[in-house]
Amino acid sequence: MVILSVGGVKVEYGTDVVLSDISFSINEGDRLGVIGVNGAGKSTLLRIIAGTQQASDGSVSILGGRSVAMLEQNAMLDSDKTVFDEMLGAFVEQLTVEKRLEALSEKINNTSVEDKLYNSIISEYSALTEHFKDIGGYEYRARIRSMLQRFGFFERDLERNISSLSGGERTRLALVRLLLIAPDILMLDEPTNHLDTKTLEWLEEHLRAYPKTLIVVSHDRFFLDRVTTKILDIEHTEAKLYPGNYSAFAVQKAEAQKTLMRKYERQQKEIARIEGIIAQQRRFGQERNFITIASKQKQIERMEKVDAPKTAPRAVKMAFRSAGESGNDVLVCERVEKSFGEKKVLSGVSFLVRKRDRIVIIGPNGCGKSTLIKIIDGQIAPDSGVCEFGANVVIGYYDQEQKTLDDSRTVLEELCAAHDKLTYTELRSALASFLFFAEDIDKTVGSLSGGERARLMLCKMILSRVNVLILDEPTNHLDIASREALEGALLEFDGTIIAVSHDRYFINKLATRIFDMGGGFADFKGSYEEYLSEREKKKASEDDAREVKAATAEKEKYMAAKKQTSDIRRLKSRMERNEARIFELEQRKTELEKEAAGDASTNYVRLSEIDGEISKINDETDRLYADYDEAEKELARLEQI
Repeated sequence: MVILSVGGVKVEYGTDVVLSDISFSINEGDRLGVIGVNGAGKSTLLRIIAGTQQASDGSVSILGGRSVAMLEQNAMLDSDKTVFDEMLGAFVEQLTVEKRLEALSEKINNTSVEDKLYNSIISEYSALTEHFKDIGGYEYRARIRSMLQRFGFFERDLERNISSLSGGERTRLALVRLLLIAPDILMLDEPTNHLDTKTLEWLEEHLRAYPKTLIVVSHDRFFLDRVTTKILDIEHTEAKLYPGNYSAFAVQKAEAQKTLMRKYERQQKEIARIEGIIAQQRRFGQERNFITIASKQKQIERMEKVDAPKTAPRAVKMAFRSAGESGNDVLVCERVEKSFGEKKVLSGVSFLVRKRDRIVIIGPNGCGKSTLIKIIDGQIAPDSGVCEFGANVVIGYYDQEQKTLDDSRTVLEELCAAHDKLTYTELRSALASFLFFAEDIDKTVGSLSGGERARLMLCKMILSRVNVLILDEPTNHLDIASREALEGALLEFDGTIIAVSHDRYFINKLATRIFDMGGGFADFKGSYEEYLSEREKKKASEDDAREVKAATAEKEKYMAAKKQTSDIRRLKSRMERNEARIFELEQRKTELEKEAAGDASTNYVRLSEIDGEISKINDETDRLYADYDEAEKELARLEQI
């Protein structure tokens, strides 16, 4: 069933057209990836669907009653609440029902059984308890804790005030809150920012299993391949919908472009042939020739013209300039250690980097990747150990924090300050290859977007002659076309590369060696695919070893724990059954007492029957209470073991 239809959406800012005639529809359960170069209008389209921005023209239709929620790119929670209290806000219905149940429970305790309102209170409490169970009322607090833990927030963080968190932490919290809300149409704009690989892998699995509809804007091609089932490609203000994930889209688009070009070329060849006949007939100049000319001209006019394929949007062009050969031993690090306060980040890290190695450092946030990179570059000193470069090494460094950029300078001034020996013509040409044109070079650096700042950093670096590149998250903020241009340039680079990255597509294309800093330091010589394969084998082997151990030395403990769990479950079930039966008996007793005081008050035969039934109820109730007490004591004993 179609859940979202977008028809003829157009967005204009003055004379600038951002989106023109965007039309598509998706079904419930679809997972749509929206792609395009930076500035193509992806985020604008999501905001229009979310209803937070108005289109210049067109319409958005959402299936009745369906909820929509959007996470803006780099959105940060702005709240004076604690982490846990803010997450509770995702469960408005559960909190409301919970509060009502508490009020009803208090009423029950303060209301006499003889009170005429007692039964209605009990009835409402019973119905609301069932509803509370259906909406996950008994699990939502555990869900919050589990989800927060997945994103790096543990028990000690739950009472922290959100205003005290970093920007990256607040961005992750905004994503957590939206995932907890779980709207019918979930829209995420660059959700992979600020996530380490482990968290990203979990998010992929969560979104793959998401039972509702997903729309995601991302430049992470690996993520798009794993998560999406359709791709909306925005190019030249227009959009086209493709079935399949990103890799399937790339093949389809390339094939469609080739097919369109062949059709265009065939038609142009046919038109040229007909125009040649027309020109020849004109030279003959006879009356019958003019009849032929008119016929051929109509033939051209009747053709359904095939437009030439539009050229791809301007892409970054780059090629690194070599400083000549370095020595074979590029870098030696021996027993490097580094702590910040009581937290030890690096411990006994040792490795040798050889010429033309392409090393990618991976691991979770906070494991020391950027610290190691900065020690290698000489920005910070290790507490102990040493990092030394070999002969003829010339370094180029890309800083993901972009601290070397001066926000007060213009783009041209920033590049000139770094390369004062180059002419303005050379500088302007370099900037143009990174998509900074006439009006862009006079912008202040502080006014640039994240993608523009990343391109400027790369431009500064690429003009230097180097033979060793040290890159800290170089693909952050770059669109897919720019990432592919960077990957191509790095693959052509005839030097050594040491990079930190979470971009698995980038890692897969580039790496010949992996430094894994998740849980220590491991040096894997091989591609990313080989590393993943080895990791899976190791995990399977460890799982097998754990199973064998559990089947031998731990078997008795396991069986005892299993029996204890079974006994606890059985006792709880027994207590629940007793509670339910007592509740039924109390209700029946109330009904009988009402009947005895009312319709049967003068019917002595019926009163005798009622008295007998109440007596049986009392006996069964006493037995159930005694059994409940016995089960409760046994449960308390088992839970203390």
